[in-house]
Amino acid sequence: MPNFLPVPEQLELLLKGVETCVQKDELAAKLEASRKSGKPLRVKVGFDPSAPDLHLGHTVVFRKMRHFQELGHEVVFLIGDFTGLIGDPTGKKATRPQLTKDEVLANAETYKTQVFKILDPETTVVDFNSRWLGALGADGLVRLAGRYTVAQLLERDDFSKRFKAGQPISVHELLYPLCQGYDSVFLEADVELGGTDQLFNLLVGRELMRSYGLAPQCVMTTPLLVGLDGVEKMSKSLGNHVGVSDPPDEIFGKVMSVSDDMMWTWWTLLTDLFPHDIDALKADVASGAKHPKRVKMDLARQLVTDFHGAEAAATAEAEFERRFAKAEGPVKAETVALPDPAPADLASLLVAVGLAASKNVARQKVKEGAVATSEDGVAFTKADNPGEPFALEPGAARYVRLGKRFLRVAR
Repeated sequence: MPNFLPVPEQLELLLKGVETCVQKDELAAKLEASRKSGKPLRVKVGFDPSAPDLHLGHTVVFRKMRHFQELGHEVVFLIGDFTGLIGDPTGKKATRPQLTKDEVLANAETYKTQVFKILDPETTVVDFNSRWLGALGADGLVRLAGRYTVAQLLERDDFSKRFKAGQPISVHELLYPLCQGYDSVFLEADVELGGTDQLFNLLVGRELMRSYGLAPQCVMTTPLLVGLDGVEKMSKSLGNHVGVSDPPDEIFGKVMSVSDDMMWTWWTLLTDLFPHDIDALKADVASGAKHPKRVKMDLARQLVTDFHGAEAAATAEAEFERRFAKAEGPVKAETVALPDPAPADLASLLVAVGLAASKNVARQKVKEGAVATSEDGVAFTKADNPGEPFALEPGAARYVRLGKRFLRVAR
């Protein structure tokens, strides 16, 4: 029988970084009942494997799942192989292309490999919602649809906007939140987790559970992680992401590129530190007891450890220090001649010397924080402007880094 912590201590960890909790008093009551009975809560999180690669933004909710696991509760990692065929319309201005069964299952296998870098595979229940949604049949789906109205579905912001703009909404898209809600009914979930953009779907689950005579699940949403650009949510398409499968050096370097202010949000959403521990770190930085760079390096090392292990993290930190902090002589770099005619800007140079396939790729790499320049090959400065002029006097040279590749560009 699990030995659950007192409810206030559980809530401190579970509510850390949570944007919405519906309802907090219900969650506290469920935790208290669980503690008295010794029966863990069932926490459900659904994932539609629409793409094979995950980034740190996806792991925000994974970490909250692990917090529940560490407190002794049961986590159901639900793969939406049925709902994935529909395609989640959340935040979309147009109907999403539907995936094939093979595409969904292939992506699901990749998801499992990556998610278990955060979750404990021994205590995670993995399930597929085709097991019950596929068994519903046409008559069951019609009865499910009868439990919710079109007016209720059109309260959802993206549906409402598309409807008012005269943009198409396919009938199968309206079924998505109902199917997701039925997952909670079938599993009799105590809690469902999701991103803030999933709030409507999660609340549909609460209503459907009531209509089936079940105690409604508590709903908890986590914020959408801001990416490396410090503006937009982390997204592979925007090039502001840190991939779970990125090499250790890349993860470390990208984390070090975030601003000092944003670092605290990452500490909150991407680590297991309690709020009071993070407050203590902030106080140390404010008082001068700790340098913000050191605290950020600790964050980078922690995240690399999560995905690649402690040894890889230590190596990545040492390499970062060698390249950017310590004067141990110039890096080893191939010397190339400045092309003629000379490129007008940094992005053009990256293409001309073969570090990037196109100017679009070069611009994206600069935005990712993967490009740096140096006058001496020792102290590198991260480039933040792909249009930065790249001029050299006769006989001069500059070093350019993209990822792990170094070039000495000479004239």
